Amino acid sequence: MSLRERLSGTDEERQHQPVPAVAQQAYRELKKTMHQMVLDRIDLERLKRLTGEQFKHELALLVQRIIEEERIVLNQQERHNLVLDIQHEMLGFGPLEPLLNDPSVSDILVNTHSKVYVERRGRLELTNITFHDNAHLMKIIEKIVSRVGRRVDESSPMVDARLPDGSRVNAIIPPLAVDGPLVSIRRFGATPLTVQNLLDYKSVTPPMVKVLESLGIAKINILISGGTGSGKTTMLNLISGFIPSNERIVTIEDAAELQLRQPHVVRLETRPANIEGKGEVTQRALVRNSLRMRPDRIILGEVRGAEAMDMLQAMNTGHEGSLATIHANTPRDALARLENMVGMAGVSLTPRAIRQQICSAITVILQATRLTDGTRKVVSIQEVTGMEGDIISMQEIFRFEQTGVDAEGKVQGHFCATGVRPRFAERLRMFGAPVPEDTFDPDRIFT
Repeated sequence: MSLRERLSGTDEERQHQPVPAVAQQAYRELKKTMHQMVLDRIDLERLKRLTGEQFKHELALLVQRIIEEERIVLNQQERHNLVLDIQHEMLGFGPLEPLLNDPSVSDILVNTHSKVYVERRGRLELTNITFHDNAHLMKIIEKIVSRVGRRVDESSPMVDARLPDGSRVNAIIPPLAVDGPLVSIRRFGATPLTVQNLLDYKSVTPPMVKVLESLGIAKINILISGGTGSGKTTMLNLISGFIPSNERIVTIEDAAELQLRQPHVVRLETRPANIEGKGEVTQRALVRNSLRMRPDRIILGEVRGAEAMDMLQAMNTGHEGSLATIHANTPRDALARLENMVGMAGVSLTPRAIRQQICSAITVILQATRLTDGTRKVVSIQEVTGMEGDIISMQEIFRFEQTGVDAEGKVQGHFCATGVRPRFAERLRMFGAPVPEDTFDPDRIFT
């Protein structure tokens, strides 16, 4: 039976159609055919003169007209779904659009054309969304990356890009991806999370927020450490929100995703090499260039290579209050990784000299962690206090202590201060941002 026959028969015939999986396949075929018919009929020159909303309206009328002309029998809901799907294909990112419009989805993981997983509230789940085939998925990938001036093909089969809302996209295609194209999308809301949001989610406590706010005002260099998906970028956005609005901020990222609210923000983004292997602009080159742009503060989206050396130099030469994130599981690991990255810069410094550079540049390390139940918390705030022999010494100011897991798998625990009064407290007072003494009271417990 043809597609048209499957979808255009009498009510009695449609009642005896195959199982839902086959019906879904028929709908996918209809959508694919309809999309091609729309492309054949559309007047591209005329469309250039239309706004986005006008284009959307014209598209809906054209789909309805084709349905009538082809005598395809669909109920009102099916017609509405078909119009939406064609609009998503033409104006958006196809089958991904419903997921991108769902605020509860934090990650979208496309494992070839036939499987799409999402993360909701820290849990992965398989969706019923699919693409026609791998060629269809490739078209969506190309649409995503071309919007930000990137490319993906056999000569360059891996790409990092971003969506209009700032969400981070990574795509990898054959021959590196054996079974077909793979896409990973890290979602970022249209509006960044606020301090109140993080307090409601119990990711931080009021005393911790007060200290972070004062650190931002007092121009103290902060390194935000954490694993993948632990909330490093969210914390970077939060702390940068405390920077006074009269300062000039330069942000440097691989894929621009920071959402700073200050009026004087200059955003820089790296560029990969072109098809001839030329034209690459690295984070290190951008950090060096940013020093000539008269920044008050430099915010490095993620330090991952030789740019670590230039970042430390900038922090040590007048660009106080700079921020950066790093992949590490503990604050001590973050310092070790930073030391290794400085070694990648090709400078001939002894390990002790590198550690001295680090401890004079970094004052506070904030550790963000994604716990086993999917919640994200700032589990430690530590102060770098100097060198003891050849070792960088630190003292913990706040911590999250996990006490167990309940029957539903939810992590149990509490936040508390360690009772240590940090050395930077005097600097906070000098900058007019002192914190009350009871902020560091270890007897104050927050569950």
